[in-house]
Amino acid sequence: MKRILYLITFTLLFGGQELFAQIQGNNPINLNNPSEISYLEPKDYVIAGVRVTGTEYLDGDVLVTISKLVVGQYIEVPSEATANVVKTLMSQNLFDDVQLYAERIENENIYLEIRVRERPRLTRIDINGLKKTESEEIHKRLNTSAGKIVNENLIKTTKSTIEKFLREKSFLYPDIKIRTEKDTVQTNNEIVIVDVEKNKKIKVHGVKFSGNEAFSNKQLRKYLKGVKPRRWFRIFGPGKFKEDKYEEAKTNLIAKMQDKGYRDAQIVNDSIARYDNNEVDIYVDLYEGPKYFMGNIEWSGNSKYTDSVLNIILGIAKGDVYSEEKLTTKLSGPSRNSDDISALYQNDGYLTFNVQPIIKRIYNDTIDVEIVLSEGKQFTINNVIVKGNDVTNDRVVLRSIYTKPGQKFSREMLMRSVREISQLGMFDEQKINPVPTNLNYEEGTTDLEYTVVEKPSDQVELSGGYGAGQVIGTLGLTFNNFSTSNLFKKDAWKPLPRGDGQKLSIRGQTSGKRYQSYSFSFSEPWLGGKKPIYFGLSAYTSNSSYGGFNYYTGEQMVKDSELNRIWMTGVTATLGKRLQWPDPYFQVNTSLSFQRYKLQNYGNYFLFSDGTAYNINLTQEISRNTIDAPIYPTSGSNIKFSVQLTPPYSLWNDINYETAEDNVKYKWTEYHKWKLDAQWFAKIAGKLVLKTQAQFGYLGNYSNKTPTSTFERFKLGGDGMQGFDFLQGSEIIAMRGYANGTIIPESTGYNQENIAINSGSPIYAKYQLELRHPVMLNDQATVFVLAFAEAGNTWNKFSEVNPLKMRRSAGVGARIFLPIFGMLGIDYGHAFDPIPGLQSSQWKQNFTFSILQNMGGF
Repeated sequence: MKRILYLITFTLLFGGQELFAQIQGNNPINLNNPSEISYLEPKDYVIAGVRVTGTEYLDGDVLVTISKLVVGQYIEVPSEATANVVKTLMSQNLFDDVQLYAERIENENIYLEIRVRERPRLTRIDINGLKKTESEEIHKRLNTSAGKIVNENLIKTTKSTIEKFLREKSFLYPDIKIRTEKDTVQTNNEIVIVDVEKNKKIKVHGVKFSGNEAFSNKQLRKYLKGVKPRRWFRIFGPGKFKEDKYEEAKTNLIAKMQDKGYRDAQIVNDSIARYDNNEVDIYVDLYEGPKYFMGNIEWSGNSKYTDSVLNIILGIAKGDVYSEEKLTTKLSGPSRNSDDISALYQNDGYLTFNVQPIIKRIYNDTIDVEIVLSEGKQFTINNVIVKGNDVTNDRVVLRSIYTKPGQKFSREMLMRSVREISQLGMFDEQKINPVPTNLNYEEGTTDLEYTVVEKPSDQVELSGGYGAGQVIGTLGLTFNNFSTSNLFKKDAWKPLPRGDGQKLSIRGQTSGKRYQSYSFSFSEPWLGGKKPIYFGLSAYTSNSSYGGFNYYTGEQMVKDSELNRIWMTGVTATLGKRLQWPDPYFQVNTSLSFQRYKLQNYGNYFLFSDGTAYNINLTQEISRNTIDAPIYPTSGSNIKFSVQLTPPYSLWNDINYETAEDNVKYKWTEYHKWKLDAQWFAKIAGKLVLKTQAQFGYLGNYSNKTPTSTFERFKLGGDGMQGFDFLQGSEIIAMRGYANGTIIPESTGYNQENIAINSGSPIYAKYQLELRHPVMLNDQATVFVLAFAEAGNTWNKFSEVNPLKMRRSAGVGARIFLPIFGMLGIDYGHAFDPIPGLQSSQWKQNFTFSILQNMGGF
């Protein structure tokens, strides 16, 4: 025992002396190397100096600050303090090695040296195995630039960023290998190389639930929207698994369960397990909890309406299944019919109205609720302000606004005003923002500020085509914000006077002498500027020739008098008025039209081949339009019914139509024409919109003395771009999948001579279902894709009409609205029912293109 004590004493005495002898010598001592120092007899020194060596990019003074070595302070050498210098600097992930040296000791002063070896710098990151666009997106997310430190943090960040990006694209199990290579060009630089194998996109094989008793697996899978497991009836298999969609689906699942009364429902645990290289299984463990029912409902704070009135509006009674979602919707909205409690108050001026449901008591399976109202006071509109309309005059916007100064505030009228402003077509529908401002609580007044964003609304149509040996060119200009009041103001021509919300359209189409067509239209939605009285004026003229031309060169081979020709001229004036009954969405339009048809050798198309016919008609149209937006409607309807009448000449003239010559018999066209076009729009899931449409048309005569008019018939099939056939005086109805005008009555057939073959049919019906989903919705462009199914047919007389026997088609398409060009579209349609007497190449038209279509109708 004594020998051991002697040995320890000897080591302490002579080991410490050796340490200090070395420090006081000329050679620096590594204070972190146990072979060079001993911790048996540490000593306090005053730090006389600190310097950093080995740095190339980093600032030495900054490193000294980080090391916490301060000149003038005491430090124990060696000690935990000297060890912490190395630990602190290494924790910065900037160095491969850090050493602390004692350069020299002078009495009680010590001079320290921090020797570092910097980690290599990044030259670039090369990613292999991904597309160029994918690599660019990852680089953007990494935000890495040359000169960064290559360390574990950089490697981990790079890998996790790539993994996250690929998971968003449904690549859940990629193989990612990262290595570094020395940069031979720059010293102490490295290139990070990432080799990526994406593997297959992951789909959902199945979803398995546990813990559920009240809800079946089928119900829960339905609630888990966005996660579609494999099923035999899904033609294209299950949807790709995406984590963001999965998180949304879990939230929706619990919300649906709670909506059924299980307010305590929650996901206890969920996991994703790999099924194979292409699919995963999802396991969801649920806690349903008890099913709750509504107990007593108490109202407090209400003075405007009694409890009984509020209970009727609420529509929730004691004993009903407790649903927080339904309760919130009925209290605060927004409800589809504005029948919530908040709408009741806010439509009556209570701008600051607030309602809060409070759970007072939960016992067994029953929940008592107290509904606390803060009615506030009624507000009157003081000023209505419009901002952002740099081109459109204030009066054009203000006359479309239903919230007027002096009226009580109304949420319903506020939303109606937003809809009316969007219907103008001159502002971005997504950016119309009404905000109550300058609330005066003492006087109960508020200003309403409508902020709008102008968008280009003028349109140009420029196209050309070649066929039948002729080139046809089209030029059309539409100015949707024209201003007649500024016509004589020189400064207003930029390039045309704008700002009054009027519409001016000019269109010309020609192939030279063989075909020419010109049209003009002007409309003023507020005639006189004080009342919503619509005025429209349009005119057109066209002439067309066939026969007597070389098919390939277009050269005329006969005299003008021998050509087959038709001249058509027409003018229409329209007056319309917005109605207040049955509701403000109704409008009635009355039009008076005059047309002249002059035929020369124009046989096989009409009931006569030479002569002139006149058409004077009066059209009465009533419509109701509640769609929320003109370009991409998501809700509402647009229903139009019209009757067009000519005078019944045959009832009062003395003409014998059986013996009269054609130029007498057909001089005055007579008919009555009935049309119905009804469209409905509704959101069915997320942004998916369903459009349904039904169209009917009937052309009849007043007596048996005259046949059904050869003009104003219906042609079904094709793209419907023209809307009216200037060659044959018929109305064109689009039906995709079929060629233009090829859908004719089955009793006719193209192998028989019948007037309906060329000029159309007197009766038609058409139905349409269309699913739309937006791709882009902004003021620069509106883009959406669609899938459609259509059915339609034509008949010669009512006894043949069978609305269930239709020619059918289905397909897909896309639409893009560009302010300068209007609505452009392309569709691929497949027609299912052949046309008698025609080969499939003659009646089928898979691809159809459209431009400047009617927004609501197409």
